[in-house]
Amino acid sequence: MKRKLIKDLIGWKNSKNHKPLILQGARQVGKTWIMKEFGKLEYKQVAYINFDSNEKLANVFSIDLDTTRLLTAIGLEVGFKINPENTLIIFDEIQECPQAITSLKYFNENSPEYDIIAAGSLLGVAHHSGTGFPVGKVEFLNLYPLSFIEFMEALGQDQLIELIYKKDFQMISIFKDKFEFLLKKYCYIGGMPEVVQDFVNNEDFNNARKLQKGILSAYEKDFSKHIPANTVEKIRMLWRSIPTQLAKENKKFIYNAIKKGGRAKEFETALAWLKDCGLIYQVHKIKKPGLPIAAYEDFDSFKLFILDVGLLGALTGLEAKTILDKYVIFEEFKGAIAEQYVLQQFKTIEDLPIFYWSNETSRAEVDFVIQLDSKVIPVEVKATTNLKARSLKIYIEKFKPEIAIRTSMADYKKTENLYDIPLYAIENIENVI
Repeated sequence: MKRKLIKDLIGWKNSKNHKPLILQGARQVGKTWIMKEFGKLEYKQVAYINFDSNEKLANVFSIDLDTTRLLTAIGLEVGFKINPENTLIIFDEIQECPQAITSLKYFNENSPEYDIIAAGSLLGVAHHSGTGFPVGKVEFLNLYPLSFIEFMEALGQDQLIELIYKKDFQMISIFKDKFEFLLKKYCYIGGMPEVVQDFVNNEDFNNARKLQKGILSAYEKDFSKHIPANTVEKIRMLWRSIPTQLAKENKKFIYNAIKKGGRAKEFETALAWLKDCGLIYQVHKIKKPGLPIAAYEDFDSFKLFILDVGLLGALTGLEAKTILDKYVIFEEFKGAIAEQYVLQQFKTIEDLPIFYWSNETSRAEVDFVIQLDSKVIPVEVKATTNLKARSLKIYIEKFKPEIAIRTSMADYKKTENLYDIPLYAIENIENVI
């Protein structure tokens, strides 16, 4: 399995004066695998420490944070001398050792020649009490579930991927049935590495669903591990309400839909926890499409999505047979699957601001508004080949954007400033427009 983030990790390694790196991402998105794979590809030695199962090293860190002594202890534990020129140090499950989080500051200041990558539960890293977080002394990279292109690569579809990168839309149109079937598979399987790998090996949709349900169960158990008891139930209620909220025509998140009389103040802590652990994405509304786009954010209006389209299907009980019907899987829950899919691809584009827009009456809503360089671009998501987009038309008439995008199952087409981009090519949006 190949991940695009490997290129970013190589870029980190090759950059001058780089700091220790914290790899962020929800549980089970493949952080451990990619750290080890990067180490195997780019270093002679990998010193891997898992603080969840290494009490000995945790005790060493609890004594003091002298980096020379720590490096000696790490070398003794892994059985070889830590050479800064050819060794990658990995601190996994770092949230289990608060002092190890703090130590990254001292490694940056006193031993900057050593390459260190750390990862762990976002909940634990962000909220571990009594820990001095090394603000300004570390760098960050984000790992998400596999994108559609990574999914195709895992299934050995390199030739189809090449067509996307070449923007050969004439050839893509000829073989669109292959792209469509792969996309339907992806929207059911999703991008969680364990599920994808099992599907690559077995092509078993039923087993994929069992694995997805296992991941969802593990997440809910994780809530109670790191979260105060009085907040756990509110988190579960909010988490389980997301599919229902996405199934509405107007997908704006409403606290009253969690429970009757529900209010923001009651659930704001639960919302923060779910965001911090990487399980949900919060997409805010913008008041108008100005530059920079974040300056026009409406903090009171937002939509919530979960981290993976396959897990969304598992939460909602989406049946595997929907893959066999033409576009049913994309139409389910008022197009929520298609919208979740597009957001998931956008999240893999580094530093891409993502918002949405609706007018004062909320009768017109553009699914996403993104900022690419100095362009603010509306993106309308259509679940089929039906290209009627009343909201996008209202937006274009009101704001006259330089570029507008409609993504659907229809073929690529450019009409003046409106780009029609197939859903299966939206991940490559930066190179298409």
